[in-house]
Amino acid sequence: MQISINKVSTKAVIPNRATEGSAGFDLHACIDTPVSITPGIRVLISTGIAIEIPNNYCGMVCSRSGLASKHGIFVLNAPGIIDSDYRGEIKVILCNFGKETVVIENGQRIAQLVIVPVATPELRLTTQVSETDRGTGGFGSTGL
Repeated sequence: MQISINKVSTKAVIPNRATEGSAGFDLHACIDTPVSITPGIRVLISTGIAIEIPNNYCGMVCSRSGLASKHGIFVLNAPGIIDSDYRGEIKVILCNFGKETVVIENGQRIAQLVIVPVATPELRLTTQVSETDRGTGGFGSTGL
């Protein structure tokens, strides 16, 4: 599979996989000036790229484990979903759940993009759904 990528900014960095076994492509900040993210604040960071995801696939924008574990920086709506028919610039919502201000620099790796297949079943309206052992047991019903 090949996916077309357009640099909507000349300073954009093309996503890459850090290792051969990496599932995600690193997304890089494409910003004019550093962005400070204070604790509890969310920011929208440009990547400077647009991509052409094939039909029956989507892009999932996920947090980078290093930023999350070391600084408390997460992709807020993780995973952010990029639909196959979206052709605009990819932007990433980052939120600081840590205790210290974190500065994002131009070119810094801020998230990862995983391309995954999407099932698109036909939904059928019914008056009830089938029974299971779990039934309607919700949050925490199977233990901690």
